[in-house]
Amino acid sequence: MALSSGSHIHVAVVGGGITGVILALGLQKRGVNYTLYERAPAFTEIGAGIGFSPNAERALKVIDPEVYRIFKQVATTNEGEDYFSWVDGYRTNEVVARLLIGVDAFQGGRRSDFLEAWSKLILQTNVKFGKEVTSVHQRDDGKVSLGFKDGTVEEADIVIGCDGINSRVRRLILGESNPASYPSYTNKYCYRALVPMDKAREVLGTERTTNGNGSLNRYMYLGPNAHCMNYPVANDQFLNVLLVISDPDPWHTEDGKHTAPGTKADAIRAFAEWHPKVRAIVDLLPEKLQKWAIFDLFENPAPHYHDGSVAIAGDAAHAAGPHLGSGAGFGIEDALVLASLLEAASMKANGQNQKTKVDLCHDALIAYNSVRYDRTQWLIGATREACALFHWQDEAVGSDGDKLLPEISKRFHQIWDNDIERMVEGALKEFDKVLGRRGA
Repeated sequence: MALSSGSHIHVAVVGGGITGVILALGLQKRGVNYTLYERAPAFTEIGAGIGFSPNAERALKVIDPEVYRIFKQVATTNEGEDYFSWVDGYRTNEVVARLLIGVDAFQGGRRSDFLEAWSKLILQTNVKFGKEVTSVHQRDDGKVSLGFKDGTVEEADIVIGCDGINSRVRRLILGESNPASYPSYTNKYCYRALVPMDKAREVLGTERTTNGNGSLNRYMYLGPNAHCMNYPVANDQFLNVLLVISDPDPWHTEDGKHTAPGTKADAIRAFAEWHPKVRAIVDLLPEKLQKWAIFDLFENPAPHYHDGSVAIAGDAAHAAGPHLGSGAGFGIEDALVLASLLEAASMKANGQNQKTKVDLCHDALIAYNSVRYDRTQWLIGATREACALFHWQDEAVGSDGDKLLPEISKRFHQIWDNDIERMVEGALKEFDKVLGRRGA
């Protein structure tokens, strides 16, 4: 239930993707007033596959056990051990490295299925659709005014932009002319598709989809300047296929979008000299494809994630490529930290004057920035490094699977082994430190 006292803080969440929805549910569970603004007429997501790393699963449990229950209900699950398996997809089709993830771990499914299920938990009175933010103004009284494309204006004590890689809120915080306000092309693009499992198994058999012993393998086929990844989703109804291709050219579209029409023929050309098994996977793709450019925030990183009572989270703050499978998970970590800090700020704001309430809002976001910045910025660079490993572009590793395993393992474990409870405790301690420095 939302709090009713006017002395508590009210949070505006901008963006109804996974980070925004999880943040809203975290605030809702903790009794913090919020309104979620989404520019689309309903909660929408692409139907592509997504995996949630072990750290993300642990964070979902802390955000709200019901959110976690829904996750387990939607996710493709198994009772055995889960692995990442890397294959020489260019020459031999043999597994060259294998990493244990855990038991029933790194579960996934279709993005749209998760978002649809989670959004049903949100109080509908707290959601406003068709709301595209055009301006954010921090007023002298400490309130934040949000202007929308439809001409309406609303207010909040805190604004959290969860509006993705092309975040309007990030531009408003950092400035329209600041290079850090805009993502840059990684010189990688991808094709992705959901292939019916019966068709996939005709090509790959059960060993390269789901093992007979109940273990789940996510196979990645490596080679020069490209890689192909596949894993089952939607309770084994589909095989999620992702092709990532290095591109020496700059990205350009007339409309400035990160997507463009693509073709199966282009994918076939990129893998033309690869092992026949990989070419057979590519053959499973539909004739018409969407070409997704992979942008990130590496070249011009945001110097900070907040300004006064306005902050950014998820891809809006630290968009990375998909190669370590952790973008959504880091957004969920952000959401948990923010929900915990804003609960603490809201409780302290009860009965306080407006100036004190504004100070509490600022201090909560200072603490958020402090505990999240280094880890999330690390991910962006580590993801680029991982893709270079997969594309045999790392001169020290090349195509050597024995050298690949320790390099990729240390990056994955830095993601997976995050102590979620300690992270939250650290954020709350940092909040207290900031308050102490202010003399509150």
